[in-house]
Amino acid sequence: MSPCATTLLVIAKAPIAGFAKTRLTPPLTPREAARVAAAALLDTLDSVLRSEVTHRVVAFTGDLSAAECSHELARELAKFEVIPQRGAGFGARLANAHADAARFGAPVLQIGMDTPQIGPDVLTSAANQLVDDEAALLGPAEDGGWWALGLPTPQPARVLVDVPMSTDRTGELTGNALQHCGYRVRLLPKFSDVDTFADATRVAAQSTGRFAATIHELSDRGLVLR
Repeated sequence: MSPCATTLLVIAKAPIAGFAKTRLTPPLTPREAARVAAAALLDTLDSVLRSEVTHRVVAFTGDLSAAECSHELARELAKFEVIPQRGAGFGARLANAHADAARFGAPVLQIGMDTPQIGPDVLTSAANQLVDDEAALLGPAEDGGWWALGLPTPQPARVLVDVPMSTDRTGELTGNALQHCGYRVRLLPKFSDVDTFADATRVAAQSTGRFAATIHELSDRGLVLR
């Protein structure tokens, strides 16, 4: 099977204590939360590497040398085109990342590092839908946000600058903004992303990999509240 002519874009931040996954503290310590973030990112990178796409890009921010699992992350990131995040505000950074990633080839399917349970089969299926249809793709999250955004061209990503992020209406408002740009919006399967510790335990119970192993290890050692 030949790879789908799509760029798969990951938005990621260095898993540094006090910088990544701060909503997991408490019950985790800042360093434990960063370990969880590193595991989630490593699982995500692994799924992207095993997906049938032509280009793999990571828009990265933060000091990798100060991150948990820095050596392993550096080894995995070397397999990607890594670009810096740029812009003031998360919406602007997302929009700019779409524009920068599209230079490697459009269309672009963008995900984050908060859904480590999503495997290459789901990502490959979404990439194929994006190539076969001129519609935008939106992957809704259980909390009202979204875990994936697929765009045939990067221009409509500019709507993200004006969409409130991290609310229970972010997904709805993103879909509405894309429709106002003239795009049909097709929904991908809904998944839970990891924002809180309750999210983390739920996702770990439904998945395998480094993320699930890290959550189970912390729980088994009594390092987190049950």
